[in-house]
Amino acid sequence: MMLMLGLLGWEPVRTQVSMVANGLLMHLSLLFVPVGVGVMTHLALVSRYGWQLLVALVLSTWIGLLVTAVVFRTLLRFAEEATSS
Repeated sequence: MMLMLGLLGWEPVRTQVSMVANGLLMHLSLLFVPVGVGVMTHLALVSRYGWQLLVALVLSTWIGLLVTAVVFRTLLRFAEEATSS
């Protein structure tokens, strides 16, 4: 991530990234319209099971963050051991 941020200061990388980012931003509505239509189509299900969906969404987000943090700390520990040896 830090490497990418550093590389964004370099003009050839910044040009390529901005082209891709602008392309994605131009078509961002394609990501949200199907979700909105799905929610409107199944509004009865969302209203019936909305709190379960919210709990599943929050828990899965926190579990994903936790797993990422554990993996990152483990990799840092291995990197520190490798550099100290």
